[in-house]
Amino acid sequence: MAPPPEGERGGGGCRARWLRREVLLALALGQLVSLLITSTGFSSSELARRGINAPTSQSLLNYILLALVYGGILLYRRQPLTTKWYYYLILGIIDVEANYIVVKSYQYTSLTSVMLLDCWSIPCVIVLTWIFLKTKYGFRKFFGVGVCVAGLILVVFSDVHASDRAKGPKPLKGDLLVIVGSMLYACSNVTEEYLVKKNNRIELMAMLGIFGAVISGIQISILEREELHSIKWNAGAVFPFIGFALAMFLFYSTVPTVLKICGATMLNLSLLTSDMWAVLIRIFAYHEKVDWMYFVAFACTAGGLLVYSYRSRELATSRVG
Repeated sequence: MAPPPEGERGGGGCRARWLRREVLLALALGQLVSLLITSTGFSSSELARRGINAPTSQSLLNYILLALVYGGILLYRRQPLTTKWYYYLILGIIDVEANYIVVKSYQYTSLTSVMLLDCWSIPCVIVLTWIFLKTKYGFRKFFGVGVCVAGLILVVFSDVHASDRAKGPKPLKGDLLVIVGSMLYACSNVTEEYLVKKNNRIELMAMLGIFGAVISGIQISILEREELHSIKWNAGAVFPFIGFALAMFLFYSTVPTVLKICGATMLNLSLLTSDMWAVLIRIFAYHEKVDWMYFVAFACTAGGLLVYSYRSRELATSRVG
């Protein structure tokens, strides 16, 4: 949706209303992608509970769906690519490996460490968007980021995670994997923001799906072939695989819209609430009792998102090129 022209009658108020609608839409979509990430976490947990350890295979079906759906639209339109294919190849490699590395880190370190270190993607995104996309950040935005991160820290150090504080078998290796994965996620998000603002969402999703599927297929044949052969493909294994793929497909389909409206930083801040949505699902679906600090943390993170996005000019000041 394009902003109204400045010269229109009442253009100032009209533009302000347009910005408010865009910000509210970005906040809503940010929480949608956060819920989708939460659902992928539950699917992965179910697969892990059944002893299935195939992180690249889980993502393959998502990339295939992206290639089929958006690739089909791209072929129907018969439009030439607006970006060289090798840029999408690089993005595909970064995206596939980021997913693989972070999932792999759970084998070596604790969930608490992963949650804390995964925040490293936020300063990485801020630096990358400031350097390459010329995004302007003021004190209020940095304050909003700080409030969001403080909310996550409250979650991590609440009594709910007390049992998870034990170190993993190789905590240093796991922590390093999380840091590397977070940096790759930051690179992937910023690259997607650049491409979706410069070109279009359909081309981005189609090419990411094609190259992601090819790279995943090669990696599966090298690292996970034996694991796939050992899996007993019953309903208990198939449904989580399909659920994960569908949630990831919807996540990837929604992310470019969030990136186009308000950028990679807002996206990464929104994803901080995914663990809190998981808690609400546990409360209402499984009737579990959780620590009261979770609700304080959720309010804190939500407040940080509002502070970051309030009267946002990032919609207008983020430039590409």
